Amino acid sequence: MGICMLIRTNKLLELCLKHSRAQQHPVSMFSSISLSSCPTVPASLDDSDTIRLFSASMNQPNWEKSNRLKSLASHLPPHVASNIIAQHSDKPELGVRFFRWVSKQSTYCYDLDSRINLLKLLVLRNLFSVAHRAVIFLIKECSNSEDEALKLMGSLDDLRDTGFRLNYPCYSTLLMCFAKLSMGMSAFFVYRRMVGDGFVLGIVDYRSIVSALCKSAFVEAAEMFLSRVLKVGFRFDVHIYTSLVLGSCRMGDLEEAFRVFDIMPNQDGCNANSVTYSILIHGLCEARRIEEAFQLKEEMSKKGCQPSTRTYTVLIKALCDGGSTDKALGLLDEMAMKGCVPNNHTYTVLIDRLCGEGRIEEANGMFRKMLKEGLFPGTITYNALINGYCKEGRVVSAFELLSVMERRNCKPNIRTYNELMEGLCKINKPHKAMLLFRRVIDNGLLPNRISYNILIDGFCEDGQLSVAFKILNSMEAIGLEPDDFTYTTLIDGLCQQGRPVQANGIMGLMMKKGISPDEVTFTALINGYCKIGEAGTAFWLFQRMVYPSCLISPHIFNLFLDVLSKQNRMNEANFILGRMVKYGLVPSVVTFTILIDGLCRAGDTRKSLGILGLMKQVGCLPNVYTYTVLIHSLCQQGRLDEAVALLFKISLLGLSPNYITYTILVKAHVKAGRFDCALKIVSAMVKNGNQPNSQIYNALLAGFVISSRELNAGTVSTLHDLGAKSSLIRENCEDCISDCIFKQISINDAFDILGKIKESIGSSMDLYNFLGMGLCKVGRMSEAGLLVQYMAAHGLCPDKALCSLIIEYLCKEQKFDDCLLFIKLILHNGFLPPNTSYCSVIHGLRKAGKVEEAKRLVSDLIRYAGVEEKAAVAPYVEFLVKEDEPCQLLELLKLVEQMHQDDRPCI
Repeated sequence: MGICMLIRTNKLLELCLKHSRAQQHPVSMFSSISLSSCPTVPASLDDSDTIRLFSASMNQPNWEKSNRLKSLASHLPPHVASNIIAQHSDKPELGVRFFRWVSKQSTYCYDLDSRINLLKLLVLRNLFSVAHRAVIFLIKECSNSEDEALKLMGSLDDLRDTGFRLNYPCYSTLLMCFAKLSMGMSAFFVYRRMVGDGFVLGIVDYRSIVSALCKSAFVEAAEMFLSRVLKVGFRFDVHIYTSLVLGSCRMGDLEEAFRVFDIMPNQDGCNANSVTYSILIHGLCEARRIEEAFQLKEEMSKKGCQPSTRTYTVLIKALCDGGSTDKALGLLDEMAMKGCVPNNHTYTVLIDRLCGEGRIEEANGMFRKMLKEGLFPGTITYNALINGYCKEGRVVSAFELLSVMERRNCKPNIRTYNELMEGLCKINKPHKAMLLFRRVIDNGLLPNRISYNILIDGFCEDGQLSVAFKILNSMEAIGLEPDDFTYTTLIDGLCQQGRPVQANGIMGLMMKKGISPDEVTFTALINGYCKIGEAGTAFWLFQRMVYPSCLISPHIFNLFLDVLSKQNRMNEANFILGRMVKYGLVPSVVTFTILIDGLCRAGDTRKSLGILGLMKQVGCLPNVYTYTVLIHSLCQQGRLDEAVALLFKISLLGLSPNYITYTILVKAHVKAGRFDCALKIVSAMVKNGNQPNSQIYNALLAGFVISSRELNAGTVSTLHDLGAKSSLIRENCEDCISDCIFKQISINDAFDILGKIKESIGSSMDLYNFLGMGLCKVGRMSEAGLLVQYMAAHGLCPDKALCSLIIEYLCKEQKFDDCLLFIKLILHNGFLPPNTSYCSVIHGLRKAGKVEEAKRLVSDLIRYAGVEEKAAVAPYVEFLVKEDEPCQLLELLKLVEQMHQDDRPCI
């Protein structure tokens, strides 16, 4: 076992030393496009002068606070640092102080590899007293990373060849480190080395070894090791029993964990403590036995053992994972009542869950509370909140958090930047996400596969497949192998553009590389062929390539059923249904709804009602979409009363009709000339909490024109020319009728009509947005702008899309003064335009030479986004609003590739 571990650590050491040599003289390849300025390099001194300066200064009090020394230390090589320590060989405490200090100040000694090099130089100078204490410092520094701990362990093995041996404090600290990191086998290897070097272990060391083995779920090994503990005369204590409980929980053996827990009170001084209870509660939560976990918490309190912060945090996380966020927040209040103080992890769990539910303001409040209580959020906390802001499209606030992280010396990791890149892609700015790579590089990080997948997905969503494929090529060039997500994203992107043949070629390449397509991949490709009307090719592909074992849902079959039912090929649809059942897949409510839709299209409403009955028999209850299909069929047949009756039946069944259901009924009633009935349906819709959509407003507007005599004769005659009453609401000509109305209707008449519609349905904001969008669509931008001003003045929130259209129009016409007044008006009324609109205006102002106006607009964007740290976030906002330069993307990709080829990461 020891030899295997030595081989592993030595191989790891070779890789690390190679990486370390590559970093001896780092060069910033991205300084020209960095988002932040580099620190000023101090004037160079001769090595001997530097050594004399440090040696003299170190005899003075508070030398660590000297700005002069800090400036010199920022570029102090390890060999010079070792010479400085050697000057104070008679003062090992001072040497250790300097080692710790320079490790945190020097660019060269920032990473673990360079600190190990400094340690080796101390050993070669026979400064063993300083080296031993430096080893303890390094072990503690590595106690949060298994990779770093293994790297250090391999280096210490190498130093044995020089005659350097670890002393007892070093070994004992190393055991504690491995116990913390759950590295059971490594801890046992260190134990054997200690015994081989003649050290006698204490009870603390035995506890560390047992803890490490149990945390690694090596319970049997721990029990065998405990027999040695008994032989040397040590007794089991509460720590060892608790470790055994933990090991059993890690193995998923709760029965054994409770057996150990039950025998603890029978041993002297071994009553379970809060740690033991917390471990068992965590085990129950992991097994989703939440009620038992809460019962154990109550039992714990009754026995005089108060729940700790760890106990509450475990329960809070279990509630959050189960979707019971409000109960988790209630548990946080209980903690406060009992004087139990939440820690970073407690708050992070809640923040992450609140962000996941879109409750970003509550999450931000939790974050602020955390700061007020004197806690320092870690990278995980910041990442959770940044992710929440990015999901909401609030990228400016996300970048503000990044600036707060940097100011608080909380180093962002690659996940931080991945979240930000995904947020930029979400607001349709994949070019900005790509340029954020340079920030990643400047921070000494390397983009990973997830980074590339985010970019590929972003450019595919933006329709820029050529750029997505260039990123794929770059990804492969640096040795990152694409995965199934990468290829599936590209396949789906090609299919969305009607290019399934090329997508099929990508799937072939994917399979050639040994990556098996999953159900999502096949579904994307088959859907691509179905979209261009090649259902036969899609089915051939399915028969040749899709294996029953890879299907976990009926989604692919539903695609075929949908195509066939729309073509009234119900016999073939039944064949597909039989094949689905043969593969062991249970038809879903979507499957049945598609079949019902097909029968309705064929005019066979009786059979469709029969399938409705069959669904109830097999326990697949119809949903609102199923009933909506039937309502649509009845409306097409002119059976409006039956359709309305079915609408009320839906409500009685506990289902809520959606806007599609209401839209079908409203359009059918307007088409039949029953405008008053249509208004009643819309009124009922609003009462049930559903707001009308643009299709309903189109139908109502056209219906009002038909039934009203308030419009002038010219407008009516034009409508009559388009088909008047019988053709106004035909499915394929709604847009042209709507355009005709918006082109000729006066703004005053439009207000009158919408005012009367408003009286019936009691809604106004969406109505005005609908009217504004309609005016924009037919080019009446000035009147749309007046309408938006009217909305803002009356406290009605203009739709972001409507604001964007008006802003884009004003920029295109170079009416920047009007544009700025418009933005000022909506901002003054509390309505924030989208980021893209800001970017358009700022680009236009800069091109027009109005630099000061552009600066003020950037300042407004920061202020109205609720940013508190304005100065810190300003560079990021400038980065967001700066005009895209696509040519930089290819240069950036080449630089990243070059960086990997040279193996010279930048700092």
